[in-house]
Amino acid sequence: MKKIDITTIATVFKDISDLAADDQMLMKQAILARENAYAPYSKFSVGAALLLANGEIIFGSNQENAAYPSGMCAERVAIWNAGARFPNIQILQLAISAKSANSLVDKPVGPCGACRQSLLEYEFKQKQPFEILFMGEVGEVVKVSSITSLLPFSFDNSYL
Repeated sequence: MKKIDITTIATVFKDISDLAADDQMLMKQAILARENAYAPYSKFSVGAALLLANGEIIFGSNQENAAYPSGMCAERVAIWNAGARFPNIQILQLAISAKSANSLVDKPVGPCGACRQSLLEYEFKQKQPFEILFMGEVGEVVKVSSITSLLPFSFDNSYL
Protein backbone atom coordinates (compact mmCIF):
# COMPACT_ATOMS: atom_id res chain seq x y z
CA MET A 1 0.00 0.00 0.00
CA LYS A 2 1.09 3.55 -0.63
CA LYS A 3 -0.44 6.91 0.16
CA ILE A 4 -0.70 9.65 -2.38
CA ASP A 5 -0.86 13.27 -1.30
CA ILE A 6 -2.93 15.38 -3.68
CA THR A 7 -2.58 19.15 -3.46
CA THR A 8 -4.72 21.69 -5.20
CA ILE A 9 -3.41 25.17 -5.74
CA ALA A 10 -5.95 27.96 -5.98
CA THR A 11 -5.77 31.70 -5.54
CA VAL A 12 -8.58 33.21 -3.49
CA PHE A 13 -9.42 36.88 -3.97
CA LYS A 14 -11.40 38.90 -1.41
CA ASP A 15 -13.93 39.90 -4.05
CA ILE A 16 -14.26 40.81 -7.72
CA SER A 17 -12.58 44.20 -7.16
CA ASP A 18 -9.31 42.40 -6.24
CA LEU A 19 -9.10 40.71 -9.64
CA ALA A 20 -6.91 41.97 -12.47
CA ALA A 21 -8.84 44.14 -14.94
CA ASP A 22 -9.13 41.37 -17.58
CA ASP A 23 -10.35 38.86 -15.00
CA GLN A 24 -12.86 41.40 -13.66
CA MET A 25 -14.20 42.00 -17.15
CA LEU A 26 -14.74 38.29 -17.79
CA MET A 27 -16.39 37.75 -14.39
CA LYS A 28 -18.72 40.69 -15.06
CA GLN A 29 -19.69 38.96 -18.31
CA ALA A 30 -20.48 35.77 -16.36
CA ILE A 31 -22.63 37.83 -13.99
CA LEU A 32 -24.52 39.26 -16.98
CA ALA A 33 -24.93 35.77 -18.46
CA ARG A 34 -26.37 34.62 -15.13
CA GLU A 35 -29.34 36.92 -15.69
CA ASN A 36 -30.35 34.79 -18.70
CA ALA A 37 -30.64 31.62 -16.64
CA TYR A 38 -33.91 29.71 -16.78
CA ALA A 39 -34.17 28.40 -13.23
CA PRO A 40 -37.86 28.32 -12.26
CA TYR A 41 -37.46 25.17 -10.13
CA SER A 42 -34.21 25.57 -8.22
CA LYS A 43 -34.21 29.39 -8.23
CA PHE A 44 -30.41 28.98 -8.55
CA SER A 45 -29.01 30.95 -11.49
CA VAL A 46 -25.54 30.36 -12.89
CA GLY A 47 -23.73 32.31 -15.58
CA ALA A 48 -20.56 31.38 -17.44
CA ALA A 49 -18.33 33.35 -19.79
CA LEU A 50 -15.57 31.73 -21.86
CA LEU A 51 -12.75 33.79 -23.33
CA LEU A 52 -11.40 32.37 -26.60
CA ALA A 53 -8.02 33.03 -28.20
CA ASN A 54 -9.72 34.97 -31.02
CA GLY A 55 -11.13 37.45 -28.47
CA GLU A 56 -14.68 36.09 -28.61
CA ILE A 57 -16.56 35.72 -25.35
CA ILE A 58 -19.05 32.86 -25.31
CA PHE A 59 -21.86 32.91 -22.75
CA GLY A 60 -23.82 30.20 -21.01
CA SER A 61 -26.50 30.11 -18.36
CA ASN A 62 -28.20 27.18 -16.69
CA GLN A 63 -31.39 26.01 -18.40
CA GLU A 64 -33.72 23.91 -16.25
CA ASN A 65 -36.46 21.52 -17.25
CA ALA A 66 -39.32 20.02 -15.25
CA ALA A 67 -37.70 16.65 -16.00
CA TYR A 68 -34.57 17.57 -14.01
CA PRO A 69 -32.00 15.47 -15.88
CA SER A 70 -32.98 17.26 -19.08
CA GLY A 71 -31.68 20.62 -17.86
CA MET A 72 -28.18 21.88 -18.53
CA CYS A 73 -25.55 23.73 -16.50
CA ALA A 74 -24.16 27.10 -17.57
CA GLU A 75 -20.61 25.80 -18.02
CA ARG A 76 -21.64 23.07 -20.46
CA VAL A 77 -23.96 25.43 -22.35
CA ALA A 78 -20.99 27.78 -22.83
CA ILE A 79 -18.32 25.21 -23.68
CA TRP A 80 -20.50 23.28 -26.12
CA ASN A 81 -21.53 26.56 -27.74
CA ALA A 82 -17.84 27.43 -28.16
CA GLY A 83 -17.11 23.94 -29.52
CA ALA A 84 -19.94 24.23 -32.05
CA ARG A 85 -19.16 27.77 -33.20
CA PHE A 86 -15.36 27.87 -32.89
CA PRO A 87 -14.19 24.23 -32.87
CA ASN A 88 -10.51 24.97 -33.46
CA ILE A 89 -10.11 28.11 -31.37
CA GLN A 90 -8.36 27.73 -28.04
CA ILE A 91 -10.19 28.43 -24.78
CA LEU A 92 -8.15 30.72 -22.54
CA GLN A 93 -10.34 31.29 -19.52
CA LEU A 94 -13.72 30.53 -17.96
CA ALA A 95 -15.56 32.65 -15.38
CA ILE A 96 -18.57 31.38 -13.40
CA SER A 97 -20.97 33.21 -11.08
CA ALA A 98 -24.00 31.88 -9.20
CA LYS A 99 -26.88 33.41 -7.29
CA SER A 100 -30.03 32.16 -5.61
CA ALA A 101 -33.45 33.76 -5.39
CA ASN A 102 -33.82 32.07 -1.99
CA SER A 103 -30.69 33.27 -0.18
CA LEU A 104 -27.49 35.23 -0.64
CA VAL A 105 -24.73 33.09 -2.20
CA ASP A 106 -21.63 34.51 -0.54
CA LYS A 107 -19.15 31.70 -1.14
CA PRO A 108 -17.57 30.57 -4.39
CA VAL A 109 -19.57 28.04 -6.44
CA GLY A 110 -17.40 25.79 -8.56
CA PRO A 111 -18.52 23.62 -11.46
CA CYS A 112 -20.49 20.44 -10.69
CA GLY A 113 -18.89 17.06 -11.33
CA ALA A 114 -20.44 16.61 -14.79
CA CYS A 115 -19.23 20.06 -15.83
CA ARG A 116 -15.74 19.34 -14.50
CA GLN A 117 -15.58 16.24 -16.68
CA SER A 118 -16.84 18.18 -19.73
CA LEU A 119 -14.35 20.99 -19.14
CA LEU A 120 -11.57 18.43 -18.83
CA GLU A 121 -12.46 17.03 -22.25
CA TYR A 122 -11.83 20.45 -23.83
CA GLU A 123 -8.51 20.87 -22.02
CA PHE A 124 -7.44 17.51 -23.46
CA LYS A 125 -8.80 18.43 -26.88
CA GLN A 126 -6.77 21.63 -27.05
CA LYS A 127 -3.76 20.11 -25.26
CA GLN A 128 -3.55 23.10 -22.97
CA PRO A 129 -5.24 24.04 -19.71
CA PHE A 130 -7.35 27.13 -19.24
CA GLU A 131 -7.91 29.23 -16.14
CA ILE A 132 -11.18 28.98 -14.24
CA LEU A 133 -12.54 31.69 -11.95
CA PHE A 134 -15.66 31.14 -9.85
CA MET A 135 -17.69 33.02 -7.30
CA GLY A 136 -21.15 33.24 -5.79
CA GLU A 137 -23.23 36.38 -6.00
CA VAL A 138 -20.82 38.32 -3.78
CA GLY A 139 -17.62 37.68 -1.88
CA GLU A 140 -14.55 35.62 -2.60
CA VAL A 141 -13.42 34.60 -6.07
CA VAL A 142 -11.40 31.42 -6.57
CA LYS A 143 -8.98 31.10 -9.49
CA VAL A 144 -7.34 27.85 -10.64
CA SER A 145 -5.00 27.31 -13.57
CA SER A 146 -6.69 24.14 -14.84
CA ILE A 147 -9.76 21.97 -14.31
CA THR A 148 -7.38 19.25 -13.15
CA SER A 149 -6.98 21.29 -9.95
CA LEU A 150 -10.66 20.59 -9.28
CA LEU A 151 -10.78 17.04 -10.64
CA PRO A 152 -8.00 14.81 -9.34
CA PHE A 153 -7.86 11.23 -10.63
CA SER A 154 -9.72 12.35 -13.73
CA PHE A 155 -10.98 10.12 -16.52
CA ASP A 156 -9.79 10.95 -20.04
CA ASN A 157 -9.40 9.36 -23.45
CA SER A 158 -6.18 7.62 -22.46
CA TYR A 159 -8.34 4.95 -20.78
CA LEU A 160 -10.28 4.17 -23.94
